[in-house]
Formats: sequence, structure tokens, C-alpha cells
Amino acid sequence: MTIGIWVLGDQLWAGQSALQSCLQHKQQTPVIFIESLTHAGQLPYHLQKLVLLWSAMRHFAAELRSLGFPVTYAQSQDFNTPLLQWIEQYQITELGVMTPTDRPFATLIQKLNLTIQVTFTSNNRFIWSDQEFIDWAGGRKRLIMEDFYRQGRQHFNILMSGNQPVGGRWNFDKQNRKPPKGKLTLPEALWFEPDSITQDVINFIRQSEAFQDNQSYWLLEPFRWGVTRQQALQVMKFFIETRLSSFGPYQDAMVTGEQTMWHAMLSPYLNIGLLHPLEVVIAAQQAYYNSSDWELSSVEGFIRQVLGWQEYMHGVYVYLQQDYRESNWFNHTHPLPAFYWTGDTQMKCLHQILTQVKQIGYAHHIQRLMVLNNFALIAGISPQQLENWFHAAFIDGYDWVMQTNVIGMGQFADGGMIASKPYGEQRDLVRLSKKGAIAKNLFTCT
Repeated sequence: MTIGIWVLGDQLWAGQSALQSCLQHKQQTPVIFIESLTHAGQLPYHLQKLVLLWSAMRHFAAELRSLGFPVTYAQSQDFNTPLLQWIEQYQITELGVMTPTDRPFATLIQKLNLTIQVTFTSNNRFIWSDQEFIDWAGGRKRLIMEDFYRQGRQHFNILMSGNQPVGGRWNFDKQNRKPPKGKLTLPEALWFEPDSITQDVINFIRQSEAFQDNQSYWLLEPFRWGVTRQQALQVMKFFIETRLSSFGPYQDAMVTGEQTMWHAMLSPYLNIGLLHPLEVVIAAQQAYYNSSDWELSSVEGFIRQVLGWQEYMHGVYVYLQQDYRESNWFNHTHPLPAFYWTGDTQMKCLHQILTQVKQIGYAHHIQRLMVLNNFALIAGISPQQLENWFHAAFIDGYDWVMQTNVIGMGQFADGGMIASKPYGEQRDLVRLSKKGAIAKNLFTCT
């Protein structure tokens, strides 16, 4: 009996459950990675998202080879063809896969024309397991993120003093809304130059006919994201040392020409497995305990984003039904404006952010929520078209995170399953728009 492991593109670390299950027999455990051109063409994905994913996969494949795994790396139009060839080559009798985070990919695997047993191992990419969230959510009338976050703090002993929160409060959000007045000294971001593996991916995408249309929307270069766990750890360390202490006050701020502010830039690495969220939370907590003058509000605010919001959004995705993506509480049906793809609009803040997304595939959470989502809500844009755009445009965009954040949080299209009301100032903007008070330059950045 030969068990083979298929490593998916968002499961790129040696601690993932499918690989862990066979570490003692790694030299006898074939591993396969597959780049499917058809799958990559399902949406007009940001070119830098494709580079990050495929380069990170190729680097991780090389890492597993160095650890002694027999690794096959394939590029194909589909997944089925290389899988069948690999199964025959190694006489594989059982295929092991860590349960996909995204439901559509789990369905895709189940529909593959394979002649062997497929065994899904539990997904250990998040702090809470799927079942733990289901157990927490069961029987509750409302799924309140703050309740979930507090239980996470207690369960994992994060920023706790006995059974009480450090500082006497669970949440310091009110201290993290400082306007960006005066001359701010903003920290630099940590970027990387492409190595030969990454450059090969860039060259392939540039020359491939399959992605010519994408090049009219997104910039392929300069590509400066990290593509290995070592680089992701460097970004985490850099954030903690240079940004975390000041993250809180301006985490909701937007400044013209500033792409990243004090934000961590860790979501692309968390969402493909190069970092685990619990190690990020523990590292942030330890840095606070080791400091003498850091504001608790900054560290708590960041930890809430990871231990609270990210884990909550994933849990809600697991808990809710598959038809959640079709939710449309307001029955909004207007098509997504073309300027979301081009950035060609006179509305200054939209233009600034959309241009930034075109350049690097990234915007921080307030840019996404209070501008890109907010405008779409006011304009009555189809939440499904908006969610597809978010999924395609953002380097950290996947089904599990975009459904809950766009359909639920950003558009209130689920009628209040996640949020108790349309987010923040959206209520007032909707009211103003009905009175004709929304000018073409409503959204302006500081």
C-alpha cells in the first residue's frame, strides 16, 4: 500500500496535517504539486497573486525534496491528468490531502476521475479547528465576534492575567482611531527581490497567452513579495520590531500615496500557510511582554485582527451553508463599474486605492471596507460581482475570506448574520445618497 500526498497551494508548510501523517515514512511517501492553468483562469486573477502562489509552491516543493520526500511538480491544463500519471508511476493506492479551506476546491477534488481512495486529513491551518468553532456556535442566536474573541483569549491564554484580560479591558478599539494629522513619520515596508525561481514564474506568466487579458488590469512587476517561509518570518519580525508598537492609533487611517501605513502585510503569507496565525499571535504577545513602553492598545488591536477577526471569519464560513455566497439582502443588482478594474475614476480615494491594488494586489482593511465596499453598497452593486472582484484582485483573496468579509461584513448582504447593521458610516452615506447629496468626489483621502 502506497500513500501519496497532494499539497495544495494554500497549504505550504511542513506542519500541515497530510504531511505530518507520513513524516516517519517520508522517503516512501510521494508528494505532488500541480499548477493548473485552467483553474488559474477561472477569474482574471491579479498577476502578482499567481506569481506568489506558484513561486511559493515551487520553493516549498524544493524544501520537501531537501527533507527526503520524492516530489513531483507538474504544470498542466487540469489537475486530473498529472494526478493519474503520478498515481500510475508510483503505484499509489491512497491519496492523502489536507482538507481544503475553500469549499469549491473540496468539491473539485471529490469530482475528479480518480480510481483510488481519497483521504482528507483535518485542516490545521487555523488556531481553532472547524469542529471547535461549530461547537462554539451551536445553539447561539447570534454569532458575535467579540464573544468569540474573548473566548479565544481565555482558551489560548493570550494577554491574560489569571482569568482577567491584561489592562482590565478586553478591547481597546476606541483608542485606535486617531486621525493622521500633522507630519507623520511612516515606517518602510519590507520587500524582496525575485530570485531565479520567482523570475521564471514571472517570465512564464508574461509570455503565456492564458494571462494576456489579465495584463490589461494588473501590473506583473515589480514583484516584491516574499515567497518562502523564511521570508515570511522576516516580514513578521520586521513588523513586530518596526510597526507593531505604533500599529494601533492609525490602523484605521488612510493617507494619500501611502500604501501600507503601519499594517503588518502578513495576510498573503498566512493565507497560503507560510505562517501560522497562532505563532504570529504569540510572537506579538511576547514582544509586548518584553517591551517597557509599548501601548497595550496597539498589541491588543493587532491580536484581535488575527485571533479574533480572521479566526471568526473562517469559522463563520465553515458554519454557514454553501448558498451563503448568493445572499443579497438588499437585492442589489447593478453591475460592477469598469473603473474597479481600471482605476479610471475622478473619485479621488477610489482612484488612489484601485491604482494601488493594480500595482501590488493589496490594500489595508479600512481601504477595503470603508471605500471599496462602502461605495458598492451605496451604488447598489451586485454583492456577487463585487466578491468576485475582491477574490480576483487581492493577493490574499480566497473563497473563505472574501465571502464573509464582502458578502457579510462589507455589503450586509446576509441580512445581519455577521454584522448587526451596515458597517459604520455606511448608514449615513446611504441616507445621503438617497437625498442626492453624494458628489462625484465624495471619497477623498487625507
